[in-house]
Amino acid sequence: MNETKTPILEMRGITKRFPGVLALNKVDLTVYPGQVLALVGENGAGKSTLMKILSGVHQMDEGEILIEGKPVSIPDPLASQFMGISIIYQELTVLDNMNIAENIFLGREQRRSRVFVDKRQMHAEARRLLDEVGLNLDTWRKARDLSTAQKQMIEVAKALSFHSKIIIMDEPTSSLTETETETLFGIVRKLRSSGVAIVFISHKLAEIFAISDEVAVLRDGVSAGRMVTAACTENDIVNAMVGREVQDLFAKEPAEIGDVVLEVKNLSTRGFLKDISFQLRAGEILGFAGLVGAGRSEVMRAVFGIDRRESGEIFVKGRRVRIQSPRDALRCRMGFVPEDRKSQGLVLGMNVRQNTTLAALRQVASGAGFISARLEREMTDQFVSALEVKTPSNEQRVRNLSGGNQQKVVIAKWLANSPDILILDEPTRGIDVGAKKEIHALMSRLAQQGVAIIMISSELPEVLGMSDRIVVMHEGRIKGELPRGEADQVSIMKMAVS
Repeated sequence: MNETKTPILEMRGITKRFPGVLALNKVDLTVYPGQVLALVGENGAGKSTLMKILSGVHQMDEGEILIEGKPVSIPDPLASQFMGISIIYQELTVLDNMNIAENIFLGREQRRSRVFVDKRQMHAEARRLLDEVGLNLDTWRKARDLSTAQKQMIEVAKALSFHSKIIIMDEPTSSLTETETETLFGIVRKLRSSGVAIVFISHKLAEIFAISDEVAVLRDGVSAGRMVTAACTENDIVNAMVGREVQDLFAKEPAEIGDVVLEVKNLSTRGFLKDISFQLRAGEILGFAGLVGAGRSEVMRAVFGIDRRESGEIFVKGRRVRIQSPRDALRCRMGFVPEDRKSQGLVLGMNVRQNTTLAALRQVASGAGFISARLEREMTDQFVSALEVKTPSNEQRVRNLSGGNQQKVVIAKWLANSPDILILDEPTRGIDVGAKKEIHALMSRLAQQGVAIIMISSELPEVLGMSDRIVVMHEGRIKGELPRGEADQVSIMKMAVS
């Protein structure tokens, strides 16, 4: 069918070099009007770099770009927008101090007499766009009061406001519930039927099969294949992505379950969490499931001393402890890998070495109390090697690493403290299949070493595949608990929605 159409986008022989890195090597990409093309690959494969070239953020070193058959130059993001290209980034660009309408039309405010901002018209148009994405919110509401999922839908509304011919969606469902994801897919299908081309980047293979027409694969900065979605399997895509077969994604190995190391009794927070109680044992992986907003992350933030709790008790190895800050949690040999690695888990301007040792400065201090560069290097080398962090150097800034390798650095930071209790909030969100397998294998190894692990995940196959027990939450309460052998997706979802 596509052979009879003129491509709306052709990227030919795209090459991009960064200092010491060949990020893209003669990559080709073709997209047709009314097509959803899934762009997949491991973290670091070059997907984001390719899309940043298309959106004018980066400039290619070699190659050419054609829009509707005509060669174009894209010197900056504004030029990209004028050509009808919109991009929805995984890292949200919504500004918290502005309202919804101001965010949607930022830099393109509708005006009367070319001078005064026409707020009435702007909010009316914003209201129409919100209706289109199925979001029932007051357009005067400040973005700071929105959930991450709502902000993601605002990004979609902003892209629709450009009337774009090509829309790039980079992990657009990473913070969405199943219902919101279905709403987004409805929008994608509507756009496809109107002739808009969609480049859909996702690590969730189920989504790729649900929404895409074709799949283009990048591996190590080169084109690794293209296939019709309906004619391929998950194994076909994974094999093209990693260059090998990946078996046993959920590499859960048996571990000896020991004594209770953490007990939470009747924990509550003002206005949300109610009477939360659970136990965690050495060598156990305890999964927390529930819909987005159920309170899973809030429980762990309260346990770790990030958020204030109104009532409740915490016991570590049978001893009642007072945890009012993360410093107190550290003293109890706890670690916490947060949901948002970039804003909460890493200091992006620091290098791999500095981030790895950030929570273990006492261990790398010299006798005089100063940080020892030698001890820092030794500790970092140990964890970079053990976790197989792919980085040109331990002096590389973490903002330049792929998502999977950033996540490994966050985990390394907490492992440097030799925790007895490790909380992992969405440990594999936004990372590729290969990196997921590595992190799952790491979790199993830690459990076998006696580390007690709490894992929060919105992906039910991950919860089912990696957990020894599963706690299900709904609206700030624990609705039930299931042992590994009795849990399935249906039983979990029944608890999660009731």
